[in-house]
Amino acid sequence: MATLTLKELRKQFTPEVVPVKNITLTVEDGEFLTLLGPSGCGKSTLLRLIAGLEQPTAGTVWVGEQNLNAVNPGDRNMAMVFQSYALYPHMTVADNISTSLKLRQVPPAEITQRVRTVADKLDISHLLGRKPRSLSGGQRQRVALARALVRKPDVFLLDEPLSNLDALLREQVRGELKQLFESQNRPVVYVTHDQIEAMTLSSKVAVLLDGLVQQLDPPSRIYTHPANKFVAGFVGSPQMNLLTLDCQGKVAKLGHCEIPLPPLAQVPKLIDLGIRPEALSVKGSEVSDQELVIGGKVFLSENFGRETLVSLRVEGSQDVIRALIPPDQTWNPEYTKLVVPFSSLHWFDAETGDRL
Repeated sequence: MATLTLKELRKQFTPEVVPVKNITLTVEDGEFLTLLGPSGCGKSTLLRLIAGLEQPTAGTVWVGEQNLNAVNPGDRNMAMVFQSYALYPHMTVADNISTSLKLRQVPPAEITQRVRTVADKLDISHLLGRKPRSLSGGQRQRVALARALVRKPDVFLLDEPLSNLDALLREQVRGELKQLFESQNRPVVYVTHDQIEAMTLSSKVAVLLDGLVQQLDPPSRIYTHPANKFVAGFVGSPQMNLLTLDCQGKVAKLGHCEIPLPPLAQVPKLIDLGIRPEALSVKGSEVSDQELVIGGKVFLSENFGRETLVSLRVEGSQDVIRALIPPDQTWNPEYTKLVVPFSSLHWFDAETGDRL
């Protein structure tokens, strides 16, 4: 068993290109850490630094008590699953899975037993004699996973392994991955730009932007308490409503609404308000004094089947609010009132973007 630790890890290609900027984090045994962020945020470079495929400009990579900076990639005992699967086309499935064991001169009988065990676990035993060209995308993905699992590595590294699968297959394999790695009791580092994968698979999520960790927390806290405006807008589908409002006294102005500000040492001129679409509902007959009512005209509705996403232009302003409305609620497109609990409001500094 081992803990993966990154200390002040930095990668600089040129003075202007620094994809990883002094990142420090720890992944314990059995933890599933997802590196989440948009393209170019540094997540794949960070994974390559862990694997040893890139050398850090500064900082260190540790597994347990061992500093791996001078250890070659092949000697780090890490298993990596690539987006492209990277299977050998001329080899059978069994040979693809067992390649790493043969290179380590594991006895043939043990190789056969370990390949059979992992193939049974991934339900690909019937494919062991076939070659990659005769497999579907989902089957190739399972073979790539089997090749990683059979090694019994110290750390698992997965680089967007589901991105080449169609939507239905991605959902199926995602569920299988969660069950599979829960039983491994090894550190797992998973790279994706798909927030659904991050939220459903992870025990921790590191949200990255411009080579920096914006927030490192369990998925539930990433969703309920985003550290800044970027995290708030990036995590959640549909995207969180983010509005820049004027402050007057101890209230923020949204159209004709006056919204009490949170306790602040100094009231700013502008403040950013975040409201998740799913936190809004159509106003009922009664409204609590702990709820905010927002009225306006619905100019767009999008039917998602189980709910409808409505876009409302706030009365008295040009601001737009989007709300997810369940099928048992109806609205008047000419004028609808939406209600949201004050406890569901998120406040951010308009200059820094930090959570207030």
